[in-house]
Amino acid sequence: MTIFINILSYICIFGGLVFWFWGTLALLTRRSVLFKLHSLSVSDTIGSIAIVFGLILLRPKELPLLILAIISLALWNTMLCYVMAYCSSSTRSNK
Repeated sequence: MTIFINILSYICIFGGLVFWFWGTLALLTRRSVLFKLHSLSVSDTIGSIAIVFGLILLRPKELPLLILAIISLALWNTMLCYVMAYCSSSTRSNK
């Protein structure tokens, strides 16, 4: 059972890294700034949560701290995306 949990945790961590790089690759497209910002923030949030979930499987004694990390990632990454999108759209309309 321990080997299965270790494999699952490494799969979650690797999946999180894949999401990080996928969001970064979206910056190279020729789409709008808001699309790039959305794909980067969503993939960064999901990737980070997947990595932290993999750490939960590896270190179950740190569960409260890692749950707090997941909650803060979900809230702060979302709010930061909204703020950057608002600033991007307001500077765009002023020109």
